[in-house]
Amino acid sequence: MGVSIIRRLAVVPAVAALVLAGACSSAEDEAGGATGPGVTSEPCPNAVDKAKGCIYLGVLSDLEGGPFAALGRDINDGQLAFWKKVNEAGGIGGKYEVDIATHTKNTSYDPQKHAEAYQQVEPNVLALSMSLGTIHTQAVLDRMDAANLVSVAGTLWSGWQFKSIDKGLLLETGYSYCSEAIMGLDWLAQNKTKPTKLVSVTYKGDYGGDYATGAKKWAEANGVQVANQIQTGPNAAVGNQDGAVSQIIAAAPDVVMLATGPAEAGEIIGKAAAAGYKGRFLGSGPTWNGGLLKSAAAPAITALYNSTSPVDGWDGTSEAAKAAKAAATKEPATWGFSAGWAFSYPMKALLTKAQENGKLNRKGMRDTVDGLEVDFQGGAPKYTYGSDKPDLTKQRAIVGAPDAASPLGTKTLLTDYHGPTQDKVTLSEPCVQP
Repeated sequence: MGVSIIRRLAVVPAVAALVLAGACSSAEDEAGGATGPGVTSEPCPNAVDKAKGCIYLGVLSDLEGGPFAALGRDINDGQLAFWKKVNEAGGIGGKYEVDIATHTKNTSYDPQKHAEAYQQVEPNVLALSMSLGTIHTQAVLDRMDAANLVSVAGTLWSGWQFKSIDKGLLLETGYSYCSEAIMGLDWLAQNKTKPTKLVSVTYKGDYGGDYATGAKKWAEANGVQVANQIQTGPNAAVGNQDGAVSQIIAAAPDVVMLATGPAEAGEIIGKAAAAGYKGRFLGSGPTWNGGLLKSAAAPAITALYNSTSPVDGWDGTSEAAKAAKAAATKEPATWGFSAGWAFSYPMKALLTKAQENGKLNRKGMRDTVDGLEVDFQGGAPKYTYGSDKPDLTKQRAIVGAPDAASPLGTKTLLTDYHGPTQDKVTLSEPCVQP
């Protein structure tokens, strides 16, 4: 999404060659103890307590130049704030502090840059605090497997919820894009309008494909027509969203499902409304940015659009939301700060348990993932890692609405929403294969 769709497809073979060439670069860690890459008895560069050792985690994210840079920067800020608070509270087991700043790399949401950045940080870290993007992470997954390198999933692809797919290496949070569409449509049908005809407008690939497939599964379960599944790309690749808008107008659906970047979502909503469309828009979390309410499309967005999120947001009342807000030094631009904070709970739980068990090394971390129970302090549902497939009955969504008077331009309408269709759907494999 940070490069053209054509270029994205072209770089995949090059990425695969790049990562396979270095697949055996890391030596196997010893079975126990704090050994191997990313763990040192020396203090972290900006240590709170210089008597403690340091655990280094890597970050691979869209921090500049990609379609999700604003979101990526806020996610990173949320994670930095989280680990600062952990370090101030005594760190991991009272023996180590955590550093995610030293080995942070900008990928611009480009698979090639992601693979190159992975090569640079992998020899120096115990795990990854962030790997943003599904095809990007998939491209280095074989090398992660060889290196026993666990990572926080900076993506909600449904495949990460299957142990056979993620090899027990990805720490996901909340739900998948597929489930997000299902729960969002249930909420919309109960609270706004019950659709008789749907259209999805999504980026090609994992993010958009997963969301569009979820919308299709909801439609099949509820006897609703899917009039069109429109694929688009970021404006940097396709120029504008005129083609998508013309297809929406031609199909005349009750609801349009969006899984794009915020700029594209705003353009689609604004132009469709200007062309006379009066139906509803439902957007996946990455479609939202409060800056859209400063655009010419703001009236249409406010009147016609809702979004969903896997984590309690800036105006949330959970213990996690309150802690995140208290730790921030300024109001973020997006909900990414809250996401970065929530995404960090699994890694903290993993580090803590591995250290307690004398397994603070890569293989020990990987072995500890299976059965790891994580309490997100209400920011997301409690979760146990290592299951063969997701338990959809436990997944919940936060529903929001644009509101210029609210922080970040969005107001939480409902937390802990599940809906009836999610219990009718069975996922035995990922909703889409990128």
